[in-house]
Amino acid sequence: MPTSALTGSRLRERRLALGLKQADLARAAGVSASYLNLIEHNRRRIGGEMLARLAQALGIGTEALAEGAAGALLDDLRAAAAESLGVVRAEIDKTEDFAGRFPGWSGVLAAQHRRLGQLERAVSALNDRMTHDPHLSQALHEVLSAVSSVRSTAAILAESEDIDPVWRARFHGNLHQDSERLAVGAEALVAYLDGSGEAEEQGIAAPQEEIEAWLAGRGWRLDGAAGDEVAALASGAARVMARDLLARAGREALALPLEPFCAAWAGGLDPARIAARFGVSVLAVFRRAALLPGDAGAPGLVICDGSGTLVFRKPADGFALPRFGAACPLWPLYTALSRPGSPVTALVETAGRLPRRYRVQAFCETRFPQGFVGPEVREAGMLMAPFDGPPPPGVLLIGTTCRICPRTECAARREPSILSEGG
Repeated sequence: MPTSALTGSRLRERRLALGLKQADLARAAGVSASYLNLIEHNRRRIGGEMLARLAQALGIGTEALAEGAAGALLDDLRAAAAESLGVVRAEIDKTEDFAGRFPGWSGVLAAQHRRLGQLERAVSALNDRMTHDPHLSQALHEVLSAVSSVRSTAAILAESEDIDPVWRARFHGNLHQDSERLAVGAEALVAYLDGSGEAEEQGIAAPQEEIEAWLAGRGWRLDGAAGDEVAALASGAARVMARDLLARAGREALALPLEPFCAAWAGGLDPARIAARFGVSVLAVFRRAALLPGDAGAPGLVICDGSGTLVFRKPADGFALPRFGAACPLWPLYTALSRPGSPVTALVETAGRLPRRYRVQAFCETRFPQGFVGPEVREAGMLMAPFDGPPPPGVLLIGTTCRICPRTECAARREPSILSEGG
């Protein structure tokens, strides 16, 4: 049974809660009181046999004293302390002792830390949606238009004493119609903001969101995807996009057989060299790596078109991606977009309460679907893999999008952040 310094603190708290003296517990467990005192003050670790004797003397199971789920609790507490260093300095080296002495307060702090992270992600998503989502803009315009019509008609009826009965009836009819339009628009807006199933049935969700939600539900695996799953997507556009994605994934799976590709990828071979070995494009290698079947450690991937709009988003752990609008202009993705055919590799650090580092690889490809007389079509991709090693010099500081990036001194900022003071 795994133990840690936290075990001694939990042992002491349990003994005190039962009203036992240290000498009485030591006698029942067959250990000296001085040695038990060292254990309770986290100066001695205890083995499985001693842990079992102490647990039996306290009338509890050994799992209640061993580390168990405490590892995750300690991780949350350390993360909360690390993120608050700019405000207050916590004694991180005494985290285990604090969790052992005050398990209830520790759980509250850890839960608040997790909740704060969830709220920050929600603010990010809602800001992104309210700033850039065309569907929301249209719904708000419809509501505001109906409100203005109702107000104008009501003002005429209230301020005009002599109105011809025929015109009064017309105004009442207009008022009734506008009020109904307002009610319908408000219901659609509330359903959309709630993300309800009704909103999806009304076609409010974008096709790209449907595809990404479908892939996320499958664990970002395309192996075994059936036609009936595609047919169950809400919109026709999403079904077309899903079929195209499956067809392309099928072709790339044939060109990049699973076992040889996994061996090349695990061996750290450069994506461009893998592409040359198998005779495929670099972006095909990117997609294959990001959508490996059953691989929980697969990197994240974003793909954009020539306008810089993200057309595919598979998030990496902790790497926030905007759902609408433009992303951070410092992403290596856009550097690659401006330099087609030139690979871009960088170590980046994301903005936030707890910055995280990622090794990213970006590449841009060009196509001429209508020949030389037609337009050049560009597509760029960026792979993102967590980086846990010591930070080398030259780390690139990036964000999600300017609107929610707390780095006020960024040279590439295009608008103030709502997270900064006075923003």
